[in-house]
Amino acid sequence: MSRIGKLPIVISDKIEASINGNDIKVKGPLGELSFTFVDSVEVVKEENTLIVNKLNDSAKALWGTTRSIINNMVEGVTEGYKKSLEINWVGYKFEVQGAKLILSIGFSHKVEMAVPAGLNIASDDKQKNVIHVTGIDKQLVWEFAAKIRAKKKPEPYKGKGIKYVGEHIRRKAWKTGK
Repeated sequence: MSRIGKLPIVISDKIEASINGNDIKVKGPLGELSFTFVDSVEVVKEENTLIVNKLNDSAKALWGTTRSIINNMVEGVTEGYKKSLEINWVGYKFEVQGAKLILSIGFSHKVEMAVPAGLNIASDDKQKNVIHVTGIDKQLVWEFAAKIRAKKKPEPYKGKGIKYVGEHIRRKAWKTGK
């Protein structure tokens, strides 16, 4: 049984949450997000908290998920989300041109990726091989970061490729011949 679904979502004074049928809109200092939840789950606003209730037993799987999504929306409009990626290898680089991310990652051509609306891509000031993906929608930020990483996953022998900052790549030993 979900324990996450039981927890109330605390809303600060900076945030406005409005519930209209099965739609919830959360507005904060960084922007506005909306979500449509299923009929078997109910969201109730009481003073400075949002409470997610399940209406029948078939909603067990969606109860905690709905609560987590709404909590991520509240956190996103107040603080935002950031995912950082690191490009490793000689000659691998990236550049940002308007709403495009251009990667030079060892292919015969440059890989161009369109940045979705609501996301910001920036390079790190101190390290030239680090990309920061920021935005208010957690799912969108992490999904786009995963798409960037999927273009050239880090390989286990030399460690070249694109990895998340702080991710540990398990290295393999080369062949040992006789």
